[in-house]
Amino acid sequence: MQDVLGGICNRSSCVAERVALSPSACLARVRTLETKGLIRGYRAHVAVDRIRSVTVVLALVTFKQHVLEEFTAFDRRILAMPEVVEACRISGALDYLLRVIVNDVHHWKDIARLLLGGDYRVEKIVSQFLMDEVKPFSGYPLVDASSSKRSG
Repeated sequence: MQDVLGGICNRSSCVAERVALSPSACLARVRTLETKGLIRGYRAHVAVDRIRSVTVVLALVTFKQHVLEEFTAFDRRILAMPEVVEACRISGALDYLLRVIVNDVHHWKDIARLLLGGDYRVEKIVSQFLMDEVKPFSGYPLVDASSSKRSG
């Protein structure tokens, strides 16, 4: 669905044809979905590694204690860092999963030291370096796949 809606302004008649609506009716429905917050935005999948040399780090962050104020301060810090392109607070033994884009390992060491040395009470950061994206994110499934398997 994301590939259908991505860049809607430039391809509204193509989308309308695929969903069997007139272009104006299709655009009106899309605008309603945007207004209701069901469509949060559009983005391009840029091959950043073809533009410049990058290293992608998947960082698993663990805190010493679970204190809301420390999470909030950490959130503010990573939101201000352009290198952190994605951040999720997760459940289980780890607290955060970060996707960080850096120039090289030395750049990552500087960022890791900054996060470990702050007043966030980070216990440890486990770094994983992305080798290859086998299945990059392409949008959420809008249909429950498990229900279609049961009925078939």
